[in-house]
Amino acid sequence: MRRNAVVSGIALVLVLSLMAVPGRAAEAARPERIVDLRETIPDVLLDIRYHGPHNFVGAPVDGYRAAKCLITREAAEALGKVQAELREFSLSLKIYDCYRPQRAVDHFVRWAEAIGDRKTQQEFYPTVDKRHLFRDGYIAKRSGHSRASTVDLTIVPLPPPPQERYRPGQPLAACFLPAGQRFGDNSLDMGTGFDCFHELSHPGNPRVGLTQRINRLLLKTLMDKHGFAGYDKEWWHFTLRDEPYPDTFFDFPVE
Repeated sequence: MRRNAVVSGIALVLVLSLMAVPGRAAEAARPERIVDLRETIPDVLLDIRYHGPHNFVGAPVDGYRAAKCLITREAAEALGKVQAELREFSLSLKIYDCYRPQRAVDHFVRWAEAIGDRKTQQEFYPTVDKRHLFRDGYIAKRSGHSRASTVDLTIVPLPPPPQERYRPGQPLAACFLPAGQRFGDNSLDMGTGFDCFHELSHPGNPRVGLTQRINRLLLKTLMDKHGFAGYDKEWWHFTLRDEPYPDTFFDFPVE
């Protein structure tokens, strides 16, 4: 009996030590420092794509038990400053994704390895060979989102225009098509849809129209002003420069 207790104690210490090691997935309960963005910005718009079926996986993603934006308090406060500036011009942030559990990233990896599953290709990666998603940097085994200070977002005019509702099984349109031809998003036209695996999603792509470049510049300028760095392949993706958990990849669920 005593031996079992010793073994159990060693196992507990090992689990706790793994949770504390930088670069490992921490499975503990949500830290108090990671908050629901709506507590900081009650009027922020949410379109949490991985909670439902309208995403490149084509199904709700593991770990998204609620359509919430969980994010570090520091990032939430910085986003609050962006939202305050947008309000003055009858605009609002709309959030697609915030904290992403490691189990969700693992779901993405399994999906990418299932080469035969191409039911969303026509919308999200119509010009990309699924066999090359890892090579081309679209899918990875770690995500900055799991550190809880990265956010995918856009800008929406106020009052918000109607948002198209996705119906599973509906005809799909390529995400890089002009607005009005791709899936309808009520945001400012950024030139592509969210999670579009295509070069037109690159923020600085000169082939994007002038209006779309101006809209991207507005988003980038405000996010940069309030402490976020963009990503050169996705106009919607920003990470807080001084993120409080730069080496920890969390795995508690979104709930």
